[in-house]
Amino acid sequence: MEKNSKSVQNGKNSPEVVVENSDASQGLRDLFVDALRDIYWAEKALTKALPKMIKNATSEELISALEEHLEVTQQQVTKVEQVFEMLGEKAQAKKCEAMEGLIKEAGEIMEATEKGVVRDAGIILAGQKVEHYEIATYGTLRSFAKILGEDKAASLLKEILNEEKDADVKLSAISDSINVAAVHEHA
Repeated sequence: MEKNSKSVQNGKNSPEVVVENSDASQGLRDLFVDALRDIYWAEKALTKALPKMIKNATSEELISALEEHLEVTQQQVTKVEQVFEMLGEKAQAKKCEAMEGLIKEAGEIMEATEKGVVRDAGIILAGQKVEHYEIATYGTLRSFAKILGEDKAASLLKEILNEEKDADVKLSAISDSINVAAVHEHA
């Protein structure tokens, strides 16, 4: 173990390492802030992309879920800004190439399908790809925050992570009926 770190119990069987001041901790902190800027851009981009998905959806259940997640996403932008503040950093977005690609793909899916259940299935596909990217990102950011001793930031990031997981579960549940309807639409 690095000499500038300490081991603390995390309430489970394995100790959790909290890195104190060192070059390694500064490097991890820089990576943390950079990734936070990336997801900040992503969340802001989603506030523009979700209305397009809502406009193209036909299932009332899907529309409702997307509208609800748009509100949650707008709140997440504010929460990420709060994390920046907790870190003593300026809330600054850095273009997220991954999210840009996922949003572009969602647009291509909507253009390639006719309005109806098949397009709804495509919107869910695109939405779940976004959710999985966000789940991976927020899970890692939370881990970084915990290791760096940024407990309040870790707690807020866990809250966002849980919201993304909830959105994914909701999309999965909606997809069950939409996917079946999509099969029968062209049968």
